[in-house]
Amino acid sequence: MTDADTDHLRPWASLDPAEQTRLREAYAADPFCLTGTCSLEAKTAHFTAWLAERGVAFTPEDLHPNRAR
Repeated sequence: MTDADTDHLRPWASLDPAEQTRLREAYAADPFCLTGTCSLEAKTAHFTAWLAERGVAFTPEDLHPNRAR
């Protein structure tokens, strides 16, 4: 996904914790979200695409928001 594709998306980090939790729970309940892999990269890519369909931008940095950059 390019920057132009994500310009209209809300950043994951800007969502309040309750909304992040609601989205995580909805993702977990969606049967189409079973990736069939143990690959963290594949799971992250699938979650990122799923969130984009719902207007949210998710980046690898969002996995560890408190880690120094």
